[in-house]
Formats: sequence, structure tokens, C-alpha cells
Amino acid sequence: MSENLQNGGAGGLILGIESSCDDSSVAVMDERSFELKFYEKISQEADHAKYGGVVPELAARLHTEALPRILQRVKPYFSELSAVAATNTPGLSVSLIGGVNMAKALALALNLPLIGVNHLIGHVYSLFLGGEARFPMGVLLVSGGHTMVLDIDAAGGIEILATTGDDSFGESFDKIAKMLGLGYPGGALIEELAKGGEPRFELPVPLKGDRRLEYSFSGLKNAVRVQIEKLKEAGELDERAMRDLARCFEDAACAHILDKLQRIFELRRFTRFGVVGGASANLHLRGLLTDLCERAGCEILFAPMKFCSDNAAMIARAAIEKLRKKEFVSPAELEIIPHLNLRSAFE
Repeated sequence: MSENLQNGGAGGLILGIESSCDDSSVAVMDERSFELKFYEKISQEADHAKYGGVVPELAARLHTEALPRILQRVKPYFSELSAVAATNTPGLSVSLIGGVNMAKALALALNLPLIGVNHLIGHVYSLFLGGEARFPMGVLLVSGGHTMVLDIDAAGGIEILATTGDDSFGESFDKIAKMLGLGYPGGALIEELAKGGEPRFELPVPLKGDRRLEYSFSGLKNAVRVQIEKLKEAGELDERAMRDLARCFEDAACAHILDKLQRIFELRRFTRFGVVGGASANLHLRGLLTDLCERAGCEILFAPMKFCSDNAAMIARAAIEKLRKKEFVSPAELEIIPHLNLRSAFE
């Protein structure tokens, strides 16, 4: 390996690529000041909405169209790059390959170090896009693919305290939206619908009273499905009923998150607590979490709304930590790992 690859380039900028699911994104960040020099994301939501969810083959094709277009606008920064990074795990394999292959090609062509970034760790660093990370802390990660609570020590070591045994928080919103015929993605649609709803339906808070540190949304999802069927049979599934049902579902889903977090807060003393992931944009959940942390005397941190969902800025930011430690891989060594055993996800 050349000296340049061992030590990183001298430019001071790092290029990050994100393509783990249905967003094509590229960012350029200053490794010293954390200033975001360039950022662009092309969403595929409109393309997948007609199918009610992400279609992997379509996502792969759209990445191959979008990423090169964005890269054309990044060329002025090539001479200042110190390294190239891309999400290589977890995610859809056909989506990951687009970003990883682009990163490999750039690293070879520009003779730069290559860095693979865990997408989930990227979300953690979305809390620190403009400065140094502040650990130790607890973290709630809620997205379309994951729901977990992490305990991060002062050195950045991560312990997983709770995960979901089935659907994720964000996924449950998407599925309820599909049941109601609202479209995809469902998180924002359900949240907006719930604003005008009344809490007139009784829905279960999953695992209420169960002291296990585990999330599960399948039972709640099924309860909503049963209620929808009852309303349809009675000819009462009108807009009013849909608003009320969305309200009751959101209340129960958020209450489930809070119920387990309250138990965790009894067991762990956090001085600060971060909330990340696409579903962390839910304002009702944010309000409940803010109240929880205030009662616990704990500082709460949220990722900026613009960077809650998948994005390359968080990948570039996470890669800066690996650049400092010279945790590089050769193009031949950088593997795509679609699925991870959660207990080893942060190794």
C-alpha cells in the first residue's frame, strides 16, 4: 500500500456515499472543522410509492442513475480529498453495491484510502455533524429497518440494550399506512393524519408490564388490522375513523417506546441521550422523549430533521473517526454485508 493510502490524502476533505436502501446521497465534509462542503440526496420515494414499498431491483437501477449524476457535481473537490467512504452494511445488497463500487473506483482512480461505514453507526454520528462526538451516552435508534437502544461508553464502545423482535417502529407506520390505503412512505402520512384524531379506539401497548427489554410491533399492527376490518364491515371506515385510528396507533406505538425506555432509565444512568433514525422525526415521539429526559435530568440530543433519514453527511462524519484511526480497507477487502447479527453489528 502506498504512503498516501497509509496516511490518507493531504486535502482534509472526506467524501461519503450512502446507498443502503432507497436514497442516493453524496457528501463532502471537512475532517477538521466538520463543515459540510457539499451535500446532495436524491430520494426514490415517488418511484416506490406506487408499489407500496421499496422494490430492490428498482432501487438498484435508480442508484446507478442517480449516483453518477451527483458525483459529477463533486468533481471540483477531488483534489482536496483525504479519503473516500461508503456504507457497506447493513442494507439491501443490490443498493449497497452501487455506492460501494463507486467508492472503490474513486479510491483506485484518486489513490485515496477507502473506508467502509456501518450505516447504523452513521446514524449515531448524525448527532454530531458539526463537531466532536460527546460520549458516553444512550441512544435510541428508530428507523424503517431498526429499533434499538444503545449504551455508548466514553471510548465509543457500544452495548445493545434492546432491539425489536419483529417489525421496527418505522416499519409499523409504513404497514399501517398501507392498510389504510395512504401510500408510501407511511411515517409522515400517519403522523399528519393522527393530528386530527381522537383516542376512541382501544389498542394494546405491546409487552406492557413485561419487564423484558424488547420491542415488538406485530401485535399492535394486527390489532389495527382487526379494527380496520370491523370498521369496513360496519361501513364506518370514513376519514374520521381513519384519523382516530391513526391517532390511537401512534399513541400506542410511542407508548411502547417510552415504556421500555423508562425501564432502561431505571437500570442505567445517562447524562445525555440521543435519538436518531428516520422515524425520530416523529414530533409526538420527540415530545415524549424530551419529557422523559427532563424527568431523568438527562440532556437530550436529536439529529437535525434534514439528516434524520438516510444521508451521506452522517456517513462522512462517521468515516472521519475511522480516518483518524487509519481504519482503511483495500478495494478488494471492502465487502457488502446486507444483514448483521445485531449482537455483532457494532464491532
